[in-house]
Amino acid sequence: QVQLVESGGGLVQAGGSLRLSCTASQRIFGISVMGWYRQAPGAQRELVASITRGGSTNYADSVKGRFTISGDNIKPTVYLQMNSLKPEDTAVYYCNIQSYAYDFWGQGTQVTVSS
Repeated sequence: QVQLVESGGGLVQAGGSLRLSCTASQRIFGISVMGWYRQAPGAQRELVASITRGGSTNYADSVKGRFTISGDNIKPTVYLQMNSLKPEDTAVYYCNIQSYAYDFWGQGTQVTVSS
């Protein structure tokens, strides 16, 4: 069974940076999209950023210009570089990898931005 393992979360001051990583325990065939979602307390899970198999990226308006997603379909691994962090970025961040057969999710990693 494929597992997605996330790392890189933590506590940072506003204006700081963090880099999230997500690695699958085994190769996943037929990947279409890899992405990061987040869920703040009392809020719905929302898409932060995604990257397609072809390398096209998409970002939530709230993170454009501050966050950068990158990934490797072969390993597979997906990263989220987060700069100029704000307190409103505080949430649990989840890695997601979509294939033609299944939708995989990580366990989540906490990101806390202090003001």
